Amino acid sequence: MLCILSKPLLNSVLGRQSGKGTLRSLHTTALCEAARKGTREKARKKKVKVEVKKVGFIPHNQRDKKIDLQRQNKHVDDSWKQVATDNCYVGKYYRWPLYTVAEAIQCHRETHHPTMYNEPNAPLMVDVELNMKAEKSTKHVDNFQRVVLLPHKFEHGEERRILVFTKGNDEIQKAREAGGTLVGGVELIKDVTEGELLLADYQYIIAHTNILPELVALRGLLKRRFPNPKSETLGINLSEMIRRFADGISYAAAKDEHQQDFGLVKTCVGTLNMDSQHLEENLSSLLKDINIMRPKREGRFITRVLLKSPPSSEQLKIDPFVYVPELYIKSDARKSAASGRTEEEDNTDEDAAEKKVAVN
Repeated sequence: MLCILSKPLLNSVLGRQSGKGTLRSLHTTALCEAARKGTREKARKKKVKVEVKKVGFIPHNQRDKKIDLQRQNKHVDDSWKQVATDNCYVGKYYRWPLYTVAEAIQCHRETHHPTMYNEPNAPLMVDVELNMKAEKSTKHVDNFQRVVLLPHKFEHGEERRILVFTKGNDEIQKAREAGGTLVGGVELIKDVTEGELLLADYQYIIAHTNILPELVALRGLLKRRFPNPKSETLGINLSEMIRRFADGISYAAAKDEHQQDFGLVKTCVGTLNMDSQHLEENLSSLLKDINIMRPKREGRFITRVLLKSPPSSEQLKIDPFVYVPELYIKSDARKSAASGRTEEEDNTDEDAAEKKVAVN
């Protein structure tokens, strides 16, 4: 039941209540209605269902595509820039200067002089930039890791223990003389399977082809380290393989995470106190070994080579195409094959013509 009180009556009621000491305030202003209206609107909004958009799985190498990031192209092409006419210029407006290997080594020796860095035995590091595009434009060359034996040895500062599997007293003796850390045959395979020999203690595992049937028992334990011809850990000439893994340098080519067509090889080819000619020969051997992994496509595989020598931050660009071919063109092989066929056909035609003349 709703009771409506007039204003005088309401004042009298309040007066009586105030006399008794039980005064209560009544809100009769428009603020009360506004407060109710706000709470009702909030309640209505809570009842509205929020639609959550489901996003499917995105591979890690494609997640950045959703974010518009302007990444810089790591393939540096400064051929459009002008050549500096003097020795004082702003580097970003001109081409990188091109040095010979001897000039670059001499520059690093000057910066490592006792009056400057005082590091005459500093390592000479090489950065080889690669174009990892494969024969198909949508494919890329897989990451690879290799060991190359350089013509001139130097202290690489790595501990390399080599485990050799082979059969026959002669082969075992040759492997031990070549520098194998542990050499054995079937009895060595048995020790590995029983857990008496830890494979993790050895950096390289190589094998002779004569023990391959028995070595299959270790395929599950060795996994990717299982000797195979592709990684050059399986072969006949154990002495050469042991020498390469013991004295050679190890390098790896890895694609960039965000730019799959860019690969980089970082390794050392010697120290600055070595002869310049020896360092150049080591660099040439390295570039030729990298060029073996070149895909059968047109264009460059090795794009740029920089010589560095820490602790200096100086980077000197050299011309790698003095040591390896710059371009690979498929049509050349076809043309050479076609020219070879035409020469053979011409020779056969000439022989046939001579025979006819002799018969007549």
